[in-house]
Amino acid sequence: MNPPVSTPTTPRRLLYWASFTIAALVNLFAMGFFIVGLADGSVSSFNMTLWFSILAAAAAVLFVGHRLHLHGRTGLAIAVLAILAVPGLLYGLFALIMIVNPPRWN
Repeated sequence: MNPPVSTPTTPRRLLYWASFTIAALVNLFAMGFFIVGLADGSVSSFNMTLWFSILAAAAAVLFVGHRLHLHGRTGLAIAVLAILAVPGLLYGLFALIMIVNPPRWN
């Protein structure tokens, strides 16, 4: 019996994993802000439903993107994951530019 042949990494598969990783990091940052908000009291019963809605939507994007990829709809999975990945990547690039080249705000 021959060993299974590994398939080469295609650009679409690489784009899926990159967008999934970035979307997962955005979700992780949102959870971090939620936990810090619970600790300092800024997340209260007044805005708890808003926080749960945001966290549920972020988790749903990850879940739906992963399920679409498992069912062979990688292009659609990338589009769903881009909802979190593109703004997260743009904000990360903006933060990196602000760190490397601090602006003069006056």
